[in-house]
Amino acid sequence: MRTTIFLAILTLCWMPVPSAQTLDEREQAMAGWVDQHQHEAIALLAETVNIGSGTMNHQGVRAVGDVMARELEALGLSPRWIDMPEEVNRAGHLFARQEATGPRFLLIGHLDTVFEADDPFQAFSRDGDIGTGPGISDMKSGNVVIVYALKALAHIGALENLAVTVAYTGDEEKPGRPLSVTRRDLVAAGRWADIALGFEGAITTEGSDWATIARRSSSSWMLETTGRQAHSSAVFSDAVGAGAINEAARILATFYQEVRGEYGLTFNAGTVQGGTAVSYDPARNSGSTFGKTNVVPSRAVVHGGIRALTPEQLATAKARMEDVVSAHLPHTTAQIVFDDSYPPMAPSAGNRALAEALSEVNVDLGRGPMKIWDPLRRGAADIAFVAPYTDALAGLGALGTGGHTPNETLELSSMALAIKRAAILMLRLAEQPRGTAASTDTVSGD
Repeated sequence: MRTTIFLAILTLCWMPVPSAQTLDEREQAMAGWVDQHQHEAIALLAETVNIGSGTMNHQGVRAVGDVMARELEALGLSPRWIDMPEEVNRAGHLFARQEATGPRFLLIGHLDTVFEADDPFQAFSRDGDIGTGPGISDMKSGNVVIVYALKALAHIGALENLAVTVAYTGDEEKPGRPLSVTRRDLVAAGRWADIALGFEGAITTEGSDWATIARRSSSSWMLETTGRQAHSSAVFSDAVGAGAINEAARILATFYQEVRGEYGLTFNAGTVQGGTAVSYDPARNSGSTFGKTNVVPSRAVVHGGIRALTPEQLATAKARMEDVVSAHLPHTTAQIVFDDSYPPMAPSAGNRALAEALSEVNVDLGRGPMKIWDPLRRGAADIAFVAPYTDALAGLGALGTGGHTPNETLELSSMALAIKRAAILMLRLAEQPRGTAASTDTVSGD
C-alpha cells in the first residue's frame, strides 16, 4: 500500500491546479529589482567560483565563506563561522541568523565543491548566457540566489521582519565524521525552523519545471564472510563446507531475490574482494586479493551502498538484509555493518504544500505549473538532515548541467528566475502563516 501511494505521488506527473493569483505590486517591485541587478548576482557568482574550494581545501572553503559572510552581514544578518574539531579534518560552516516574529526560514547551501586544489578545473568563464566553472551549478549559484533573494526582500522592506537562518555547510560533498558533530548545527537549525529551503540546482526538463519534495538517503554497508581454507577437492564436503565466496554470493543473490523490489529502495554491491588473502581499504575503495582455483577461499569482503525514501523503509531493509546474512552456508560466517551518511528527506503533506506554493509562484511568473520530481532521479543532500523536523523543499537554485565534471555549466539568465521564485515564495509564506506538517505521512495524488 505504501509503495502504491509513493508511486501515485511521485511518479504519475502530478500537476497542481494553476493559481489565479498574479504578482502584486510588491512582488512586481522585487521582480523588477532582480532584473536590474542580475548582473551583480552573476559577478558575485564569478567571484566565488574563482575561489577554489574543494572540500579538503580548507583555506578555500573558508575564503568562500568570508565572501558570503560579507554579503549577509551587509543585509543585517549576524554571521558566524563554526569551526570543526581538528580530528574531523574539515573547514567548518558559515551560519547567519536574523530573529523576528512569524514563520522561521532555514535557507541551505554549501561552500565546498568536488574539485580539490590540484584539479585543473579552477576558474569561471563565460560564453554568452552559459557560465562554466567548478561548483558553478553545485552549488555556488544557489549560494548567490539565497543572498539576492534576501536582497530583493530588503528592497521592499520585507527582510527586516523575516526570521531567517542561512546555513552554508563546508563539507557537503564529503561530510566529515562523526555526523553528530559535523551536522549538529544544521540539525539544530532544522529544529528551530518552520520551513527549510534547499538551493541546489532547479530542474527543468521534458517541457516542465519540477519541484523536489523528497530525496533518498545515502548509506554504505560492508559484508564480510569467512570459510574454511582447504583443497578445493573437498569443497561442499561436511568437513570443509561452501567457502567464503560462495557464502558472499548466496547473500548477494538473496538480497536481489528477497529484499529488492519496494519503490524507493535500492542497494548496490560496489566492490568485491575474495580469496585466501584479502585486503581492502574502504576509504580508498580499493583492495587486493590472492587466491587459487584449487583452494577454498577463506575470506570475502563486499562494499556496497543503500538508498531509501523514508527512515522506516531504511530500517526495514537493514533488518531484512541482516536476516539474510545470518543464515549461513556450512562452515561459513558472515556479518554486515551499515554506515549511515545522509538520511532520507521523506515526502510529506507539508513538503507538498510548499511545492504547491512554489508552483503558484511559477505560474505567476509565466512559466506554468510545476510537477513533482521523482526522488529516484536525484541524489542525497544536506536538507535531509533537517527534513524530519520541518517542512522542506529542495531544488530552488538556478539551472545547470554537468555537476561534478569539468563540463559543469550554468544558464546565467536562470539566476534571475531562481532569485524571483525564492523571494516571492518566502514573502508569500511569511505573510500567509501556515501550520507545520513535518511528518512523513503521504497523501494520495490528485
